[in-house]
This record gives sequence, C-alpha cells and structure tokens, in this order.
Amino acid sequence: MHYTEPDDPRFANTDPAPRYVVETTPPPPQHLQPVERVERDEAYAPSWRGWRAAQIVYTIGGIIEVLIVIRALLELLAANPDAGFSSFIYGITDPLVAPFQGVFPTPHTNGSVLDMAAILAIIVYALVIWAIARLLDLAQRRSNRVV
Repeated sequence: MHYTEPDDPRFANTDPAPRYVVETTPPPPQHLQPVERVERDEAYAPSWRGWRAAQIVYTIGGIIEVLIVIRALLELLAANPDAGFSSFIYGITDPLVAPFQGVFPTPHTNGSVLDMAAILAIIVYALVIWAIARLLDLAQRRSNRVV
C-alpha cells in the first residue's frame, strides 16, 4: 500500500470535478392551459362518500372473516379451548358461527376438528359483505344521477 502526501506534485494540476447545472422546474408545455384551483368539488364528494362507506363495510367484514378463519385453524390444529386466546376467539365467534351449526356434519379425528360451520360462515359472510358494499355503491351512483 502506497500513501501519497497532499503536496505530491503529481496531483498539483488536477481540476476539480466538473459542475453540472440542473434546471429544477421545467418550462410548462405550450399546449396545456393553466389549471384553476377549486376549493370544493360538489360532484366529487358524493362518490367519495360512497367509496368510503364501501371501504368501511369491507374493513368490518374483513375483521369478522379473519376471526372466523382463526377459529377454524384453532379447531383444525386441536388447540386447547381452555387457553386464554382460543377461549377469547371462540367467545367472539360463537354468535357468528351459531346460525350455521348443524348444516353439515363436522368431521373430527384425534382432537382435530374440521369446522364445516365456520367454513360455511366464511363463505356466506363474504357474499353478504360483497352484496352490502355493492348495494352502497349502486345507491350512491343512483343518487349521483338524480342530483
């Protein structure tokens, strides 16, 4: 390894790195007109509200779906129903799965249970959530046309 001193004559005539000037704001295109700023857009607000309502429905429905999936996995993996977490999940999801109990037989082996009621609940709730969000969207579009 070779070290050179700063006053080494070999580096005395070197120029600093070239400098480039970059224009940060390009000139506006000639074919576009300036845009006027609008404080409120009355035509946009109702459609945004409909979209937001559908997103709220999807969020609440998604939480319900995830809880039922966790319940099905706990039963499939033969989780201890007396443990705190599994007891909590079963307590929350029992009312959600109760309408579907007894529709199909529930196969079980070695403590592992395939909860067909939970699987049916997942499918039915997904369809209901989608239908509610779709109805909100259609109602919002209809109200936009009437206005």
